[in-house]
Amino acid sequence: MKKHLLPLVAAVTLAACAPTAKAPVATTPAASPPPPAAPAPPDHRAQAQQFLDGYNAEYVRLYTASSEAEWRSNTHIVAGDTSNAGATTRANQRMAAFTGSADNIRQLRELLTHKSALTPLQVKQLETALYNAANNPQTVADVVKKRISAEAAQTEKLYGFDYKYAGKSVTTNDIDELLRKETNPQKRQQIWEASKAIGPTLKDGLLNLRDLRNQTVQALGYPDYFTYQASDYGLTRDEMMALVRKINDELRPLYRELHTYARYELAKKYHVKQVPDYLPAHWLPNRWGQDWGAMVDVKGLNLDAVLAKKGAEWQVKQGERFYQSLGFPALPASFYEKSSLYPLPKNATYKKNNHASAWHMDLNQDLRSLMSVEPNTEWYETAHHELGHIFYYQTYSNPDVPPLLRQGANRAYHEAIGSMMGLAAKQKPFLVGLGLIPASTKTDQTQQLLQEALSYVTFIPFASGVMSEWENSFYADKLPADQLNARWWALCKQYQGMVPPTTRGENFLDPATKTHINDDPAQYYDYALSYVILFQLHDHIAKNILHQDPHATNYFGNEEVGQFLRDIMRPGSSRDWRVVLKEKTGEDLSARAMVDYFQPLMAYLKAQNKGRKYTM
Repeated sequence: MKKHLLPLVAAVTLAACAPTAKAPVATTPAASPPPPAAPAPPDHRAQAQQFLDGYNAEYVRLYTASSEAEWRSNTHIVAGDTSNAGATTRANQRMAAFTGSADNIRQLRELLTHKSALTPLQVKQLETALYNAANNPQTVADVVKKRISAEAAQTEKLYGFDYKYAGKSVTTNDIDELLRKETNPQKRQQIWEASKAIGPTLKDGLLNLRDLRNQTVQALGYPDYFTYQASDYGLTRDEMMALVRKINDELRPLYRELHTYARYELAKKYHVKQVPDYLPAHWLPNRWGQDWGAMVDVKGLNLDAVLAKKGAEWQVKQGERFYQSLGFPALPASFYEKSSLYPLPKNATYKKNNHASAWHMDLNQDLRSLMSVEPNTEWYETAHHELGHIFYYQTYSNPDVPPLLRQGANRAYHEAIGSMMGLAAKQKPFLVGLGLIPASTKTDQTQQLLQEALSYVTFIPFASGVMSEWENSFYADKLPADQLNARWWALCKQYQGMVPPTTRGENFLDPATKTHINDDPAQYYDYALSYVILFQLHDHIAKNILHQDPHATNYFGNEEVGQFLRDIMRPGSSRDWRVVLKEKTGEDLSARAMVDYFQPLMAYLKAQNKGRKYTM
């Protein structure tokens, strides 16, 4: 209206000042008012930002409440007390009601129809929010509620189970230690069977969760839960399975040599004259046969004795000093105040989850870890791994990364960073620099490489083979309830060359003894992909930054290494993971670096296996 006022007044003023003569006077005709201006087009970018600001604030509030409840459920488990499970269920239901609300889904879809008008950062947040909504769509609110309640109940069963061996209660740490050290095959079988006793108690719950998880994501168009999880990588189910099978194939020649070596060496160790074609599961130093590293004791690199003197707390503090030496800031004091880092005292009246994990409680600076650190070589490496997650959280908790995108570039990156730092912290030059071993220590490099291969390479058939194939069958193909254990052991034989010591019928549920099957489902390929990324990053650091042999590096104190890592970590998931990998290493995802790292071992293994029977 105001823009039309001035011309109209001017016209009236000119007419009033005209001379009064009888002769006709030329007059300026009154100007027609211009048509009303078209309404301004909607500012989609501003609308999206307004929505995202509100969404992120509420997301952080509910995420924090859910994390606190989950933390309590994992750190204070009392038999018969369902209060923690109830609180966790309620907190998760509130989170689900928000992230999956019909109104939020409607707005997200509407805003994404104007994708071309939005910034890439806005689009990424909206797509992430819609992905999150698919896990909790309130269009099927009853299903989501049931799933959350069922998950809380399964967690209570999973971590509250009383394992028994030789008539006594034992922890999972105790079982792991026994499987690393016991040499009597009969006792080993009893220990292994004790570790599987939890399986049948979880069967009904897992079958129920399978149905609820599938139904949940089907509400937003995903055919099954496995497909949903794979889509977080920007891959279809078939593409993900093709990728993990490719990785497995690339490492198969080396695994075949390791498998043959292990069969013959373990037969000698257990005084068995007839070498079996397949590895008996209870012969291996791990409950699932995923890590055989304890088969080899590398002289000079077993740190158990020196670490026992330093104590468990030293390992965690030293891990922090390692990251600080690379230029990372110190952890907040609250990390040590609020974390649960060490085993519970023997007289504790409650249990805790002993599976190591890192927690980003508020998507900001409340960082915690749940571990049961003991002063030994395995926990030394684990502590460095878990702190990798913690420093990753800390690095992408910055103003440039919205809370919705405070996660790894993909899920595998988190594991890759942590595992790489665990590997780096065990290489000889690093240990010498730290004073954990003398520089004069004689080490057998071949045996060291063998131990690493028995940890890293043997993991791939389990992670990319057994676990991924089983969960793919379980969720996507709806594996029948009377074929669960049979399918598991068929895959163990196919991929790991491993068989159970006795027939394991459907009265057992051995896959459910792996915690991830229950509480971190349909994404175990994350770990396989993480190992591939780990060796790609380590290869680049060793050759292009440190200019050192990848088998003998010392990252400590090198800020250029730290900057390389922070460049990857700082954006969170705001950049495409494939672009980040190619940009930082110069190559796409590939097992090339992992194969190269272990190539020097092949000649040794072939010499050891000369004349032996191959069965893989």
